Amino acid sequence: MDSLTQIVLGGAIGELVAGKKMWNKAVLWGALAGTIPDLDVFLRGFYHPIEAALVHRGFSHSILFALLAGPLLGWLFNRITKDKFGLKTWIMLFFWGIITHPMLDIFTNYGTQFFWPFDARITFNSVFVIDPLYTVPFMVLLIWAMRLTKESKKRRRLNRIGLIYSTSYLMLGLLIKWFVWNDVHYYVKKHHLKVDRIMVTPMPFTCFYWYVLGENKREFIVMHRSIFNSSITDEPHLINRGTIRIDNLAWKGRNQNANLHKVTNDYCLIQEDNKQLTAYDLRFGFLSKFTREKVNVPLLGYNFYTSQNQIIRTTMVRQAQWDKVDFGYYTQCVFGKSAQSNEPVLNK
Repeated sequence: MDSLTQIVLGGAIGELVAGKKMWNKAVLWGALAGTIPDLDVFLRGFYHPIEAALVHRGFSHSILFALLAGPLLGWLFNRITKDKFGLKTWIMLFFWGIITHPMLDIFTNYGTQFFWPFDARITFNSVFVIDPLYTVPFMVLLIWAMRLTKESKKRRRLNRIGLIYSTSYLMLGLLIKWFVWNDVHYYVKKHHLKVDRIMVTPMPFTCFYWYVLGENKREFIVMHRSIFNSSITDEPHLINRGTIRIDNLAWKGRNQNANLHKVTNDYCLIQEDNKQLTAYDLRFGFLSKFTREKVNVPLLGYNFYTSQNQIIRTTMVRQAQWDKVDFGYYTQCVFGKSAQSNEPVLNK
């Protein structure tokens, strides 16, 4: 999840563990603990851009890291505060503040290597990385609680309500995903679509609007599902996979094909334009629903700059184009009131 959400969750955990002893300092240190796993982003500059995507949410988002860092930081802060709050309190604060960070990230699209050093990334893929409906009520309850004294029963009750709300929202996301997943498979069967595998993931900022991505050997199938409609209403977009595959890529230096397979989970569309190749990671959807169908390209991917013999010399993370965002139209899509959309330009 985004940094603000992790700060709120960490602060609530700190209050739960040590609020009676530390008052608002518990929220502060809990918030700090909740941001520690994401410090791995500062390592990105030492890696190839594709490798950097795998380093993030790796070791620092694992149970092992929490088991090591929790006691170590707890011991350190207990020494600094001269045993004022007790070693156990500090260890519990840092352990739970750190471990709940990757537990929350597991619900997002990209997942985490929770059981590092095992390579698999665990993801429930049921909440977008930024979701105001999750974060804002949770944050309001925490701030409200912080305004009360540490002896206040209402303070502890408000914090617990926030934690219950946040957990319930995550469970709601799983329930909605199960509903959408079943409806999508019914739709695919009813309309005789040829699909070898399929994924569903929430669209940005909401768990009420879902992006559906299927594939077969020839094409990708893109659909959208608002839970306010009885079923999928837009026509499926069929995107030809083209002729270029990940294993066709050649690199100057270390071969990144295996890493690109992992990063995109093989939902990768590669297109060529002059001396530039673009590898789109289709798992994160298209900009079309944000731009009133004016910019119908995927949000994320990589730009590869090649030499004359098609050797990839430079890799750049492809930035999403947000300059034509129309949130009014996107809101209509969320509530199932948008007009029939056009096919993505990538289909041409």
